[in-house]
Amino acid sequence: MADPWRGDSSMGRRQLLQLILLHTAWEMGSGQLHYSVPEESQHGTFVGRIAQDLGLEVEELMPRLFRMESQGDGDYFKVNEQNGILFVNSRVDREELCGKSPICTIHLEVIVDKPLRVFHVEVEIKDINDNAPLFSTSKHSLSVAESTVPGARFPLKAASDADIGSNAQLKYKLNSTEYFVAEEKTNDLHSTSLVLLLNKPLDREKISVHHLLLTATDGGQPELTGTVLLEITVMDANDNAPVFNQSVYRVKLLENVADGTLVIQPSAVDLDEGVNKEISYSFSNSIPSNIFSIHSATAEIRVKGKIDFEDINLYNIEIEAKDKGSPPLSGHCNIFIEILDVNDNAPEMSLKSMLIPVPEDSLPGVVVALVSISDRDSGANGEVSCSLWPTVLPFKLMSTFKNYYSLVLAEPVDREQVAEYGLVVVAQDEGVPSLSASSSLVVPISDVNDNAPAFAQPSYTIFVKENNPPGAHIFTMSASDPDLAENSLISYWLDEKLWPLSSYISVNSESGRVYALQPFDYEELKLLEFQVSAKDAGLPSLCSNVTVQVFVVDENDNAPALFGPEESPILLVVPVMAGHMVGKIRALDADSGYNAWLRYELHEGSRGPWRVGLYSGEISTTRALDEAEGSSTQNLLVLVKDHGKPPRSATTTLSVSLVVNTQVVHADAHLPRMGGSPGPLVDNVNVYLIIAICSVSSLFLLAVILYVAQRCQNQAKERMMYGPGTATLVCASEVGSWSYSNRHSHILAGVSGEAGAKSDLMVFSPNIPVFAENGEVGNMKELIPDSSMQVSL
Repeated sequence: MADPWRGDSSMGRRQLLQLILLHTAWEMGSGQLHYSVPEESQHGTFVGRIAQDLGLEVEELMPRLFRMESQGDGDYFKVNEQNGILFVNSRVDREELCGKSPICTIHLEVIVDKPLRVFHVEVEIKDINDNAPLFSTSKHSLSVAESTVPGARFPLKAASDADIGSNAQLKYKLNSTEYFVAEEKTNDLHSTSLVLLLNKPLDREKISVHHLLLTATDGGQPELTGTVLLEITVMDANDNAPVFNQSVYRVKLLENVADGTLVIQPSAVDLDEGVNKEISYSFSNSIPSNIFSIHSATAEIRVKGKIDFEDINLYNIEIEAKDKGSPPLSGHCNIFIEILDVNDNAPEMSLKSMLIPVPEDSLPGVVVALVSISDRDSGANGEVSCSLWPTVLPFKLMSTFKNYYSLVLAEPVDREQVAEYGLVVVAQDEGVPSLSASSSLVVPISDVNDNAPAFAQPSYTIFVKENNPPGAHIFTMSASDPDLAENSLISYWLDEKLWPLSSYISVNSESGRVYALQPFDYEELKLLEFQVSAKDAGLPSLCSNVTVQVFVVDENDNAPALFGPEESPILLVVPVMAGHMVGKIRALDADSGYNAWLRYELHEGSRGPWRVGLYSGEISTTRALDEAEGSSTQNLLVLVKDHGKPPRSATTTLSVSLVVNTQVVHADAHLPRMGGSPGPLVDNVNVYLIIAICSVSSLFLLAVILYVAQRCQNQAKERMMYGPGTATLVCASEVGSWSYSNRHSHILAGVSGEAGAKSDLMVFSPNIPVFAENGEVGNMKELIPDSSMQVSL
């Protein structure tokens, strides 16, 4: 058995070399493949293995969204997206698609994602011999004078074949005759013309009319033929045919010239005389009658229709000059009209979106759209450049292949700054004047969750009156998120670490409304400080925190508490000078600020020679008392009020007994001594004064000790629910603002000592916004009746 490689080793080497060159071209051409398929192939005809030739694995075709896009309107080919095999989808007629063009290709684009790559595929449509030669008419009449000498040539209209290459190479043959021979003549421009050659002198008396069958055979496999019947009439006498001054004329003509433009005027001469010298001109080949016209008498050839370089760029016209002899004789010439291109076709653009909308987190280099450009003109008129407008954009055009561009992302984009971009792709040729085409593209930017919710303030301060109803709405907080859809859907929640606050405060997750779950008591709780988080619904979700401070505002809900007088009445020895202090009223109020600022008054029926300090509670005489007023007892009714609205009050009664000096001495004389026996009277009143001073000093020391103990106890009670340290609430004066202070006011004690102390100093500002019980903004002046400083005692 013969080795097939050895029998055709040169062919094997050529095929191997072609594969190597094809692979090298593919590497250099950014993934271009070239296939060929015969025209008229049936649906399903195999074309090529695209995936294999591109080095793609079959298993990754579907995950990477392997697909194919075709340029133009036809859908002649399809690719199997599972195995990457390219096959014929519909019938392709090469002659209909490309006409007489020597190369007929269809451009395809193969696209894969993750990462995105674009490959260019060219499928060449090979010609098959599917068109038979065709003559313009089925019968052609010709008159030949019998005096014509052998060797005379008579032009014939050649057959045309829509195929190309060898399938369009025609051979002509006449049926058996000894007088004529069909001959093909090729000129210096490689144009072939058909002539009928007289091989033997004619004898009209023998044969007056010759009926010949001319057969045209193409070079395809199998061969196809076309025929025309030649009717040759042998005429007598006229032995000089018209002769042109040159056999070939060459003319250059711009396309799109106006109708009636003179192209050329050839001239022929006939040496005969009379009627045999009169010449008429006509076209002798199949020239479209709607393109050119010829004047039969002057031979002027003019433009009659539209000349388009893109349709035909060269015309070969055969002119026949025929005399009016009998029989008429004719002469022939060829006119080659070369059509020159002008820039009359604007570029054509095709724009296909690949990644629209563009996610705002896309990396630079991602392909947004594909742009392909074509121009029917030639030379510089068909050279096209592509640009992007406006130039200051996060996009750019990259050339991937001749007249193919990719619109790619050049810089990161942010939807919150620019939601969409309007682009104009401009294609401009290099003709004079230049023509251009443009295509608009709107590139929207899709949202990703790249913005956390943002509160309007870094922290919130809320003022709530104490004794609020349970479940009262005290405030509404709001956060904003510039993202879209679920990325901007915000929910609110308390920090899980703050679970002890769950009995005091709750936050609605959807509306951000803050509710007080139970009544607040200023005397127990002055400040709640916590964090609220706002979280969006994006994936992954983003969140932010804000600090909220809830200040409890005091109300006058506690009446003054009095430390009652001694059980025994106060003894006052007369005479007494005016302004002498008898004693002091001690009272406390559990409220703060104005609500705890106390004032002391005597009842109208208890005035007499007495007065009480408005804020000190000290009871003193208003005038001097003498011995005449001795041996009497007076009851003083003292009223204690706070400055709250409405004010609260308490009353106490003091009993003052007036005695003269002799009564005091007499009473002392009868006091029992130690051991039960009565002692002598004391004469010196100074002894009693010393005893009184020592008693007052002891009581003062006791008051100081009680004050210190009360202060420590209040500090332990007033610790905040959240956050380190101890805080008491201070509201600044009319020109100030809310703040904390650890300073405590001191309570002045009476002569009998101090039972308790207030631990806060409050100065109120009427211009501070306050949130009332219903969550609306109020004014501190509505909560505090007076803006002057008050000290609780």
